[in-house]
Amino acid sequence: MSGSRSRSGRGGSGGRGPRKPVVPGRSSTPWGLIGGVLAIVLIAVLVFGGVFLSTADQRALQAFAPTAENPDPSTGIAGVEVVEFAGGQHIQAPTQVAYTHSPPMGGAHDFAWAACNGVVYDAPVRSESLVHSLEHGAVWIAYDPARVSGPALDALRARVDGEQYTVLSPFPDLDEPISLQSWGHQLKLSDANDPRIDQFITALRINPNTHPEPGASCDAANGFDQDAPPPFAPPPAPGTPGSEPETGPAPGAAPGAVAPPGS
Repeated sequence: MSGSRSRSGRGGSGGRGPRKPVVPGRSSTPWGLIGGVLAIVLIAVLVFGGVFLSTADQRALQAFAPTAENPDPSTGIAGVEVVEFAGGQHIQAPTQVAYTHSPPMGGAHDFAWAACNGVVYDAPVRSESLVHSLEHGAVWIAYDPARVSGPALDALRARVDGEQYTVLSPFPDLDEPISLQSWGHQLKLSDANDPRIDQFITALRINPNTHPEPGASCDAANGFDQDAPPPFAPPPAPGTPGSEPETGPAPGAAPGAVAPPGS
């Protein structure tokens, strides 16, 4: 019939093809966020774990702090040698003391003490000056520069640098790589990470029960120049003419010299 029209879908504007299936969207895994959270957790573990270990170490060291019941806890540290010395025995440079211990840990000494408020000396210092620092309550860490360097030396520096009443210096030809001195006390070691180093310092640094002059200063005085200290010289053998015996003169000033207050 003339009025009829074809409804063929081909080319017709009204024809629709089959619909494509809708695929649900896939959410990507937030690896960046997860990594950030894990990093924060790891940092927290390291920080709080380090604090816990540090606190535990501090508690362990408290056993070596002097008390009325235990005035010298160093006697509980393996290897510590204890010798009695009288204080106040002074000499004048260039006289040397014929010390019987190397390094010395007491006996006659210079009027001028070595600065010992956390001082790190890069060169060996006159022993007679450092022994006077011990009389004031300092702990002196000596090391053999031929055998202690790098991380080991850094570990020793960290214990001294800026710490009151401690001093560090090289000392040639030690029989052990490291030697710790307090007045009348000595401990020789081979390892800069030996826990006995901290035990020794805790027990003896400014321990009023173990050194002759509690309250004496560790700041440079009496002409001692911290930046240009008197150099080390090997001690003379006992009995060497012109040397002073380790026991020193009678307590007090040497003839012709006046000891300043707090010396």
